This record gives sequence, C-alpha cells and structure tokens, in this order.
Amino acid sequence: MFLIVGLGNPGLKYTFTRHNTGFWVIDELAYRSGSQLREIVCQSYVGRALLAGSRDAVLAKPLTYMNRSGLAVAALLRHFSLGPGELLVIYDDLDLPVSRIRLRSSGGGGGHKGLASIINALGSEEFARLRVGIAPAGEQGVGDAAGYVLSPFGAEEEQHIQEAVLLAADAVELFAAAGIEKAMNRYNAPPPSGP
Repeated sequence: MFLIVGLGNPGLKYTFTRHNTGFWVIDELAYRSGSQLREIVCQSYVGRALLAGSRDAVLAKPLTYMNRSGLAVAALLRHFSLGPGELLVIYDDLDLPVSRIRLRSSGGGGGHKGLASIINALGSEEFARLRVGIAPAGEQGVGDAAGYVLSPFGAEEEQHIQEAVLLAADAVELFAAAGIEKAMNRYNAPPPSGP
C-alpha cells in the first residue's frame, strides 16, 4: 500500500491558490478512482483508492496548513503502518514552469516549507516526491514568493495548470503500478517541441 499526500492549505480562502496544487492532484486521483476524501484521520482528509486499477493507496490532504505538513504525514505513516519508502508527496514548485512536472525518489526540501516540515518530522529525505510547476513560463523569479504562491493562476495559465494536474495524476498512477524509476523515465523527459 502507498500513502499519496498532496500538500496545500485548508479552507475556501486558499482553494484556488498556487500553493494548493498538490490538493488538486489528489482530487483528480480521487475522482478517477471513485474515492471519497471525507474521513478525517491524523488531521487529514483521507480516502482509500485503487490506483492504476490494482494498487491499494491512501490519498490524503493534510489540514495542518502547509508549514506544518510534517505533523500530519508522520502521523499518517504511523497510523497505516507505513514507512517513508511507501510515501509519495505531491507539491507545488516555484522552480518549474506551470506546464511541467518532475518526480524524484528522494532529496532535500529545496526551499519548500511543506516539504521541509515533512523531512524534519520523518527525520528522512528518503521518500518519493512529485513537483508540479507553478512558476510563470519564461520569467526569472517572482518577487514576493510568499504572496505569489498564495495567489490564483492567471487566465492564460489555467489550461496549462489543468494539463499539468492531469499529467501529474497519470505519473502517480504509473508510480503505483510500475515504480518510481519507470515513472521518472516517462514523466521527467522534457516536453516535445514543435507545433
């Protein structure tokens, strides 16, 4: 069994902000699998799902707010008797443009406070993660990063983020079915160029 956690902030105020991209991928996976994320376990909305038609998973959206995500994730792993090797964390990334996703099998926090909270709570960087880009395409930096991640996507970005969320959900399903290496090989490739 896997624990698939999407990071974000609870409440209507944050629903459509860039920082909630991880929640959107979990919602898409729940929709595909017919899962209901109604039960609250370990300060998280959770639901059981069959990913890729056969892999048992727990989908989770922590309610602890982004900077305290580690509290919920560590508690969920204990509750379901899982280790970091059965965890995949999905989160927004300011270093990737809106249309891109990237999987890694482990690594540091990269400046993301939600991921840093999880690393701190688990005492380990050895868990899979899926980054979903939220940076404006072709621009260097965003100025006020805190304000930017808590802002909604612009109209011109809507289609790109919707496509990225669908692609991220596809990547999670392949991760569950065939492992991180195959998922990385397929989804970390640069997007095709040309018309």
